[in-house]
Amino acid sequence: MTLALIAGRGDLPALVSSTLKTPPLVCGYEGIALSGVSADMTFRLETLGTLLLELGKRGVTQVCFAGGLDRPPLDPSKIDAETAPLVPMFMQALQKGDDGALRVVVELFEKTGFKVVGAHEVAPDLLAQGGVYGTVWPDAQMRADAEAAAEHILKMSPQDKGQACVVANGKVVAMEDQRGTDAMLNDLGNVVDGILFKGPKAGQSRQIDLPTIGPETFDSAHNAGLRGVVVDAGDVLVLHPRECAARADAHGLVFWARTGE
Repeated sequence: MTLALIAGRGDLPALVSSTLKTPPLVCGYEGIALSGVSADMTFRLETLGTLLLELGKRGVTQVCFAGGLDRPPLDPSKIDAETAPLVPMFMQALQKGDDGALRVVVELFEKTGFKVVGAHEVAPDLLAQGGVYGTVWPDAQMRADAEAAAEHILKMSPQDKGQACVVANGKVVAMEDQRGTDAMLNDLGNVVDGILFKGPKAGQSRQIDLPTIGPETFDSAHNAGLRGVVVDAGDVLVLHPRECAARADAHGLVFWARTGE
C-alpha cells in the first residue's frame, strides 16, 4: 500500500480507485458520504496531524485528492495533540480563497514527506479529449462565447471565485462561486443561447481540484436552457464521458472540448 486516496463526494474517488492495480488506502472526511468506495479511516481538519502520522506508519508515500470537499470550519475543542502545531498553517489557509487554501494543504502533505499526485495522473483517461463528444457541433457564436468565457475565467482568477461561468451572446451572465457549478446553473432560470464553460484558473495547481464535469452537468445545463457545455481539453476531468455524450445528445446540447486556445 503506497497511495492514500483523500476521498470526497461524487464518483471521482471510485473512478480513480478503479484504475489502480493495488487498492488505495481510502481516507474519508468525517460526515461526508462516499460513493463507490468505503473509507478505511476517517479524519477531520482538527485531527489532520494524526492522519499524517498514521499514513506514514502504514507505508503511504503518495496522496491523491479526489472528489468534492467543502472548506470546513475549525473547532478548537476538537484539535488533538498531533494537530495542534499545525493550527497556524490552518488559520492561514482558512483566510485564503479556495485555491489558496488548497495550496496550503498540498504544501502541508509535501512537507510531511508525501508526494501529492493529481487525479489526472492516476487516471489520465479522465482528462477531456479535444473535439466534439456528441453529435451536435458548435457554431461561430458558441466558439466566440467560449473564447469570452475563457478570458473571463482568467480575468477573475486573482479573486479565486470559481472555474465555471455562463456566457450568452458574448455577455457573462453568471459566475461560479464556492457553492459549485450546479448551484450556479440552478439559480439561472432560463438563458437563451447561453453556454456553460469550465476551465482552470490562471496558475491553478493541477495536483488538486481540477475542474470536473459529469452526466448531471448536462441535465443542469439543459434545465437552464443552455445550448452547450464547453471545456478546455486536457484541463478538465470528464466523469463517465460516454454517458456525458449521451446526455448531451438526448438534450440536444453541444459537448465540446476545445483545443489550441
